[in-house]
Amino acid sequence: MAPSKHCRFVLILSLDTTTRAGSVAVVRDDEVLALQLGESSRTHGERLPGEIDAALVAASVDRQALDLLVVASGPGAFTGLRIGLAAIQGLAMTLAKPVISVSALDALAHTAFAAPRMPSAATIEYVAALMDAQRGEVYAALYEKTKPGFVFSSELPWRMVQAPIVGPAAQVISGWTMDRSGAIRWVGDGAVRFGTIIEAAGTNWSVDMDVPPLAPALAHIGRLRAAQGEAGSPHALQPLYVRRPDAELERARRTHVV
Repeated sequence: MAPSKHCRFVLILSLDTTTRAGSVAVVRDDEVLALQLGESSRTHGERLPGEIDAALVAASVDRQALDLLVVASGPGAFTGLRIGLAAIQGLAMTLAKPVISVSALDALAHTAFAAPRMPSAATIEYVAALMDAQRGEVYAALYEKTKPGFVFSSELPWRMVQAPIVGPAAQVISGWTMDRSGAIRWVGDGAVRFGTIIEAAGTNWSVDMDVPPLAPALAHIGRLRAAQGEAGSPHALQPLYVRRPDAELERARRTHVV
């Protein structure tokens, strides 16, 4: 099931269940044929696989024609992550298609560096991706641009410089090693929620109030990484939790009390 290195992927289905709404995209190379936004008032379990079917119908694509499946590995709510991974694993096994997982934080940063919707994207040097982790915390990672502008090429235009972490926004920001006088764009619902803290901490920092769906970025990153031989069996998919599951935290708390 694993593709050979440098294999060209034409039709891609990508799925994000790391956020409450989530999204599904059907992409031909880097052209979005269909984008299905989730209904946040309903759980992912209630909506899938209906949203996947709706995206395929809107794109006029038969699922057998898909070349690659891409899913957000996390971080995010544990239930949503498990549902998304299980949905893609089941589809991949049924269709015998290769699959690859991509960090939602990577996808979020990619939207800032690469999205044509942002004319200022070419001037961005650093992007901080923050996802609301509830409990007053954020999932966060920091990225820097590695090449000018955005071109649909064989390489991503950025690299991670601070690994994913979870914690209070102020603590995350103060703990990062970075040039605090430089221009940094902060993206994600975590950045929106804690925008006041962010803008007070840096003199040349800006918060993007628009939180885009992640499925198209997942497809683009997945295509590039799969072309380097990273796609494979659905059994190899692993969630990126960052924070330990609630059940583990509760067991640890009880053990400590005892």
